[in-house]
Amino acid sequence: MMNNATRPVLFVSLPGAGTFHPLFVLAEELARRGGANLWFATDEPRRSEIEATPMRFASLGEVIPELSAVSWDDQVYREVTQPSRFGAHRAVIRHTYRPDLSLVKYRQLEAIVDKVRPALMVIDCETRYAISLAVARGIPYVLSVPRVASNVLTPFTPFGRSYVPRGFPTPHTGLPYQMSLAQQIANQWFRVRALAMFFSPGMSKVLRQDIAINKELGLPQPESMTRVAAAELVLCYSVAEIDYPVEVPANLRRVGAMIPPLPQAPAGELAGWLDARPSVVYIGLGTITKLTRAEIGSLVEVARRLDGAHHVLWKLPQAQQHLLPPRDSLPGNLRIEDWMPSQLDVLAHPHVTAFVTHGGGNGFEEGLYFGKPLVVRPLWTDCFDNAVRGQDKGVGLTLEPRRTADPGHVAGLLTRVLTEPSFSLRAQELAACQQAAGGARAAADLLLSLPALA
Repeated sequence: MMNNATRPVLFVSLPGAGTFHPLFVLAEELARRGGANLWFATDEPRRSEIEATPMRFASLGEVIPELSAVSWDDQVYREVTQPSRFGAHRAVIRHTYRPDLSLVKYRQLEAIVDKVRPALMVIDCETRYAISLAVARGIPYVLSVPRVASNVLTPFTPFGRSYVPRGFPTPHTGLPYQMSLAQQIANQWFRVRALAMFFSPGMSKVLRQDIAINKELGLPQPESMTRVAAAELVLCYSVAEIDYPVEVPANLRRVGAMIPPLPQAPAGELAGWLDARPSVVYIGLGTITKLTRAEIGSLVEVARRLDGAHHVLWKLPQAQQHLLPPRDSLPGNLRIEDWMPSQLDVLAHPHVTAFVTHGGGNGFEEGLYFGKPLVVRPLWTDCFDNAVRGQDKGVGLTLEPRRTADPGHVAGLLTRVLTEPSFSLRAQELAACQQAAGGARAAADLLLSLPALA
């Protein structure tokens, strides 16, 4: 137990589920150990969750739409989920690389740091302004990485620091470890284009603005690997067995998926429904995925084709349910919910036999933690990287987004992962690796052993 009266710990995260939830699980683990001086800084929509714990909420104000994927309109969504891997990567950078808006959050966090005077900061890897502030103030920090380790160790451009071998698949390409000659060329071309992007008039202007802001604040110039090298500890919520071979730096620890104590919700009618059905396919495509009417109709037909052998539980947001066929025409083995009391409780249920996911870091790792074979319909960026790793490691198959509207293809993928024993066996092997890694308990132990808190 630490003496938090003199050693405050400040957690900092973007408000999106992918970055917030694993960090929140870690903070809760520390709170259960008696950490009375824990602070959590993020945007206002997370206030109620944090204030329901012993932690203290430090507000970073309202969500800035340009910095939050949840608030992107349909046009931006189409750009960041386009078929071109590089086009999607470029669109994400264009919409999120906003030094002027990040400066607003930097100033808000600066005031919080002046008040809290943290002995240690624990920062999600996408909150760049928080990392910059920790470095500028000389505050020890822990980097929170909700994805495979190689994602933060591999550069996007041909130059600069790298922790991976030459020719390693570039993040956001969805390329495999073993590449054909054409794929090797595509991999290098992606990096060249990623560098050239900043020579375009629009992006070079933004880069100059970023350099000017950093100079004014006395901050080091942005370099992607600095966030890893300068961290006291890098906590990666994955395991080596799901990633491609890579030598990790001495400060990086893989602790597996961040799973809170279960069950998260009281046993209710949904738990009884799962208990009564021996094989359930769970479809949970995250909070951002937007399906078309044709894609939704296709997944309904997939459920119909599985009727008699499997039931389907589908988490479909209320905003998309108007695209469903008439309710009286839905197959009897399909259950649709707009909200789940706990996705983790669903994945933990022994009758859930396969998981259809968008491949985001959290859902991908959580599915593997519970030993579920996967069908991954990648949404964007690192989702494609997770999908190819899952396929190469034998735990799942990839559903290319453009084929979602083909019910025969989707049903074929699901039938394979449900009936070919190798998928379940490999998923169970990776579940054992995930659970042995220690998760939140191991992460908390590592954090508490740091000089700033020991």
